[in-house]
Amino acid sequence: MGASATGRHVVMSVHPQFAEAIMDGRKKVEFRKRRLADDVTVVWVYATAPVRKVIGYFEVGAIHTAKPTDLWRKFSDVGCIDRADFDRYYADSHTGAGIGIRKAVRLRSPAHIAELLPSGVPPQSYAYVGVPVTSLRQHLVARVSQWPASKRT
Repeated sequence: MGASATGRHVVMSVHPQFAEAIMDGRKKVEFRKRRLADDVTVVWVYATAPVRKVIGYFEVGAIHTAKPTDLWRKFSDVGCIDRADFDRYYADSHTGAGIGIRKAVRLRSPAHIAELLPSGVPPQSYAYVGVPVTSLRQHLVARVSQWPASKRT
């Protein structure tokens, strides 16, 4: 299954070590201070400096909103972050979100952010993709390393 045509897509800025953990399948939950909208089905992963490229995407699983201590208790073993960094990230937050990572797909050749966001500027956290998903899929299909043959256009 490729990037879903149902639901909205976002581009999310992720530090390179966490972006790699997502693509490798080690990271099963992405921690954020703000919850994604319920209709988001796909997150395009923009690896921040020094990579500065969109390296793949993941399908969104369940999204859990809770106090940071509850998120840690539930997801610390699959979040690929140590407790000190987690606590620093949520230091001034009363709630947070754990975004389930259902399936990650790496692009064979990373994309420039301008291919997803016309401004060419990576988001601080995440940004909704305005490009029609079918156009986006057609544009990036050659870059996906695990796209099933039946889904190619």
